[in-house]
Amino acid sequence: MPADLAVIGLGPYGLPLAQAAVAVGVATIGYRTGPEAGSLSAAEQRRMLSGGFRPATNAAELGRVRTAVICAPTPRGADGGLDLSQLETAARTLAAHLRPHTTVILESPVYPGTTEEILRPLLEEGSGLRAGRDFHLAYSPSRVDPGNRDFTPANTPKVLGGLTPACTESAAAFYGRLTDKVVRARGPREAETVQLLETNYRHVNIALVNEMAVLCHDLGVDLWDVVRCAETKPFGFQAFRPGPGVGGHAVPQDLTAHGGRTLRMVELAQQVNSRMPGYVVQRAATLLNEHGKSARGARVLLLGVTYKPDLADLHGTPAQEIALRLMELGASVSYHDPHVPTWSVLDRPVPRVDSLYEAVADADLTVLLQQHRTYDLQGLSVKAQLLLDTRGAAPTGAAHRL
Repeated sequence: MPADLAVIGLGPYGLPLAQAAVAVGVATIGYRTGPEAGSLSAAEQRRMLSGGFRPATNAAELGRVRTAVICAPTPRGADGGLDLSQLETAARTLAAHLRPHTTVILESPVYPGTTEEILRPLLEEGSGLRAGRDFHLAYSPSRVDPGNRDFTPANTPKVLGGLTPACTESAAAFYGRLTDKVVRARGPREAETVQLLETNYRHVNIALVNEMAVLCHDLGVDLWDVVRCAETKPFGFQAFRPGPGVGGHAVPQDLTAHGGRTLRMVELAQQVNSRMPGYVVQRAATLLNEHGKSARGARVLLLGVTYKPDLADLHGTPAQEIALRLMELGASVSYHDPHVPTWSVLDRPVPRVDSLYEAVADADLTVLLQQHRTYDLQGLSVKAQLLLDTRGAAPTGAAHRL
């Protein structure tokens, strides 16, 4: 069966898009751009296959679809900027098979201007076609929130901006099949900058509340109660909560590596958030010391090592640095996570405990890093000798909170 849609890049952005398309009956093929890892479960992937999704290994198949969406990963490179190499490879691959009247959409996180200055020339040079005349070209920021049961692709508005008005309408017609609301930006640069603003908004606000967590601990103030009270304000405030660090695939962008433009607040937010794993280890060592124990030789159990609750995704998880720093202090580190059967830190396997309650009772210190739904924090706090709760999830007074 011929496909309507090709999703190029089957990582954290491409797989959810393909899943949403298949769910509404869009015949979809998926083409990998590298060793990507998405966050769909095995059951979800089986449902996609039974719904008509088909992995493609022959790039020629990309030339037989009406819409091609590039979702190649753009991780942080060695210079601190976005690495666009997989995106460029995907563009060249698509260009070699691009046919007239195809709608090409970019969803990868990129700098403003990437669609017009990088993607467009690659597609035009490789195909001999002209964007806006022979094929449609647009950008749409991905708004994937893995594990969110309230907001799905169907009820999350989709922003897009086309190279021309006709490009915008062609992309809108495609996304109109997947979502209840399409929001048209003035053009690709505006749509790209929406992604920049949304990502940085999250990181800046997490940094603010992380700084507040450190301050409140020093002042003897219960930050979690402060946030609980503050979020009752019906205007001008949105609640964010602190944590052991910021993980995930969305990379904050201060544009320093893109023409030297610096967003000072984003740069500072990165510094604040990157210090949180070290702060967690400092708090852990202090707690042990206050109870007559040294970090060296202490049995430390980490609960939840993924970057987000109830998912198996380890991308950018702060648990990695926390475990490493604890090991460097001489602690004996083990972990429990219902979604992660094996885990290594710098190629050093970390022991996984099987009997959770026994392990919590045996550990000198238990550190809750991720609040998976399966954790009974009331029961665990009773069993634990010491419990450091970095998520404010344990009952009040049952644990030492971040």
